[in-house]
Order: sequence, then C-alpha cells, then structure tokens
Amino acid sequence: MLTILGFVMIATFLVLIMMKKMSPMAALILIPALFCVLVGKGAHLGAYVLKGVGDLAPTAAMLMFAIIYFGVMIDVGLFDPVVRGILRFCKADPVRIVVGTALLAAIVSLDGDGSTTFMITVSALYPLYRRLKMSLVVMTGVAATANGVMNTVPWGGPTARAATALKLDAGDIFVPMVPALATGLVAVFLLAYVLGRRERKRLGLLTLDGAGTAPERAVPEPAAGEPVLAGAGGGFGARVRTSVFRTGKGRGATAGGGGGTAHAGTGATATATEPAPADDFQGLDPHRPTLRPRLYWFNAALTVALLVLLVLQTLPIPVLFLLGAALALTVNFPHMADQKARIAAHAENVLNVSGMVFAAAVFTGVLTGTGMVEHMARWLVDGIPDGLGPHMGLVTGVLSIPLTYFMSNDGFYFGIVPILAEAGAAHGVGALEIARASLVGQALHMSSPLVPAVYVLVGMAKVEFGDHTRFTVKWAALTSLVVLAAGLLYGII
Repeated sequence: MLTILGFVMIATFLVLIMMKKMSPMAALILIPALFCVLVGKGAHLGAYVLKGVGDLAPTAAMLMFAIIYFGVMIDVGLFDPVVRGILRFCKADPVRIVVGTALLAAIVSLDGDGSTTFMITVSALYPLYRRLKMSLVVMTGVAATANGVMNTVPWGGPTARAATALKLDAGDIFVPMVPALATGLVAVFLLAYVLGRRERKRLGLLTLDGAGTAPERAVPEPAAGEPVLAGAGGGFGARVRTSVFRTGKGRGATAGGGGGTAHAGTGATATATEPAPADDFQGLDPHRPTLRPRLYWFNAALTVALLVLLVLQTLPIPVLFLLGAALALTVNFPHMADQKARIAAHAENVLNVSGMVFAAAVFTGVLTGTGMVEHMARWLVDGIPDGLGPHMGLVTGVLSIPLTYFMSNDGFYFGIVPILAEAGAAHGVGALEIARASLVGQALHMSSPLVPAVYVLVGMAKVEFGDHTRFTVKWAALTSLVVLAAGLLYGII
C-alpha cells in the first residue's frame, strides 16, 4: 500500500504543477500532508516535517546568503564584462547563445555547487535572452542538464555519496567514467545546438548594431496577404536598420523608427518595430549607482577565493556564503542604509527560494518518514528478474534515472545503491561498476523538484517550475540514456 501511495503522491504532485493547478510551494506542502493522513500517520506529520526542515535548514541558509552574495556582485558590476563579452561573441545568434549557455554552465559547474552555477549563468545570460525574446525555458533546461552531467565531479556530491555508501575511493569511481560523462556533455552541446537552431528559426535572423548591444530582427518572409511584423530593438543605444521583405507579388520595404504593425497586401510596405522591455538591460546599465569600479578586483578576488574554498571544503558551504555575503556588503556598501537597500532589493528572490526549500522539506520529510521511499525502492529492486542479475550495472543505470529524480541524492545513494550493490555481488557484479552506473541519472536529477538549486534557477530566470519540468525532463532523460549507452559501449558499466 505504501508503495502505491508513494507513486500516486509523486504523480499527483507532478501533474498538478505541470498543469498549473497548484503552485509548486503549495503542492509541496499540501499534497504530502494529505497523503500522510491517508497512510494513517497524520499524528506524526509534525515530526516528519520538522525532521525534513532540520535536514534542509543548512541548504536554505546557504541559498539565502548565496543569493545575497551574488546579487551584490551583480549590483557592483562584477559580471558586466562577462555579459558584454557574451554579447560580442554570440552576435545575437540564438545558436551561439544556447551553446554558450551550455558552455558557461558546464565551466561554472566545476565548483561542484549547482546553486552557484545557476546564479552565475542566469545573471550573465538572462538579460540577453530577454533582450532577444528567446525562450527562457531553453536557458533553464540547457543549464540544468549541463550542470547535471558536471555534477558528477568527485567534490560535487553524487560521487562522494556513492563512494561513502559503498566504501570505495571516489577517484576509482569517477576517473573511469570520464569518457562516458564526456560523451554526455557532447550530447548536451548537440542538444543546445538543436534548440538554438529552433530558436533561430522561430525568431528569424538577429543581428547586433555596431555598438554590439542592440539586437535587430529580420522577420522571415510571410505568405501573401499575411500581416508583416518587423522587429528592431530599441533603447540602450539601439539604431534601426532597413530591411526588405517579400510580400505577395511584390516587395515591401521595412524601415525602422516607430512602433506598430502594418498589414501588407500585394506589394505593400510594412513598417513595424518591437520596442524592447525597459528592464531588459538593467544589469548592464553603465550608470547605475550601485557600481563599484574601484573595487572590481577586490570583488573578483573575493569571488575566486570563495569558490576555491568551496571546492576545497575548508568550511561548510553555508558558512562560506554567510561570511562572503557579510564581507561583500560591508566593503562595497559601508553605510548601513545602503546595505539595507541591497538586502531589500534581493529579498524577493531570497524569500521565494528559501520558502521553496522549506516546502520541499515537507515533501521529503513525509516521503521518508512514512517509509514510502523505502517501500518504493524495494518494490523496484525485488521486481528485477533473476535473469538480469549478471547485468546489474545496466539495471542500476536505468533505475538511477527515475529514482534520482523522485528521491534526494542522500536517499538514493545511502538507501538504494547499497541494496543494488548487494544484488550485484550475488551475481558477480563488482561494487565499482554499480557505483559508476549510479551516476547516470544525474543529468535528470538536477531538475528534480527535490533539488533546492533548481528553484534558484527557475526563480532567477522567472520561469514557472511546471514549464521548466515539462520542457526539460525529456531532454535530460535522453542525456542520461546517452551517458548510460556510452558507459556500456566503452565497457565502463
């Protein structure tokens, strides 16, 4: 019964948020509370929730101060050169931009922390996606999938958990998996290229003016009698370039300047522009009062030092970000009124993300406390046919894709992987092979509703979690399957 109710609870949650019948925060709280009562353990709901909150409190603290820290770094202009460099490199080409998203997310993911990766990636690229009217779920989907593949670095979490659970060396697990993971990363870049081509087809030809800051849009040729809408970016030093479009039997010239839409008939002339939203380039405003150009190298050194200490695990991550945020605020904004203003400016992001983390604590607390997770896992493991025993590496890889999505990494690596390793040992499959196969599902795991970092991603990108899930799951699952296939092909799994 617990097995069935566990799967039904997860399915109910996913359906409701993907259909936008409930907000993720409300669904994370109310659905597990309801199912806790249904399994007859409503009296223990408080204990389950407090246990979940206690487990996730350090993560919530880390996210709170990490958002403040990177928010201050954005305010003072640390990432402005990055954004300008991306603009110059991408040349407003959607293909380059989406591939650049994957590249930036993959590089930053080397620090081993998904929240940091998403903060930096979204901070750098969000203005560009908004300015060019590109799909934001493409950005979140590609960033999450790239981070999921790179999340397997030994200091990133999953590999360390697998090593601890099976008493193995993390290097022995990770190093042989590098070719398969590299293949998965190549798959992410190919995915980014394909999605970029789709965006280019949807938006038409985009170019930048001489200043390298204002995009201009050439609309694909319409069919005869269709309305023509030509876009030209406005603001931020934009200038409009004349474009020519074919309509019906003749040609219509489109010259920039004003706004509006003209319906073009045979040989008609259509003039239209798409003014850019006023807030698209606030992050690049060269005159904003929060800029601290004289402190640029201090802020850069502080950020590098913070990331190095994070990788070296000198102190717990929440403590590092707490100290970093306090130091960044004090040095950049020595006046208390300015510090309060900066904290208030980022309060919405802090509240949204930390609130989602504590809401997820209800979900994980009930799922674990009632025993649903354990029953679901054992049902899956017991359902493995005896004939698949010698292929437990493959079985583990396949199971890791859904299980790491529906469970926390702690639950999967400390609760499920040892069981799979025992089953594998009975058929002569070594623990190292099981450990490597267990990393396969990480590309999908990073979009799980149980991963706090994903709420940083969708929150900063202003994307609905349901939209992100609906778009990303299929591509992330495909990437995980590519990693699994590569592992089998190279003889690693």
